[in-house]
Amino acid sequence: MPGVDLMKNRLPELRAMRDMTQGDLADALNVSRQTVNALETGRYDPSLPLAFSIARLFKCRIEDVFNDRK
Repeated sequence: MPGVDLMKNRLPELRAMRDMTQGDLADALNVSRQTVNALETGRYDPSLPLAFSIARLFKCRIEDVFNDRK
């Protein structure tokens, strides 16, 4: 959407460090692979509960995964 700034994230990097596919991450988070793809490509910002789940899964802070700066 024009005028909407989405967050940048480190999901592809974090996934790669753990040798996870998008499907693996989707299964671990109980979301679709399309959701993971949309998150990684910046087309979708996660809900707060999903952001917490992602941070817990990767054992880091939400701020270590997501960055609202351009």
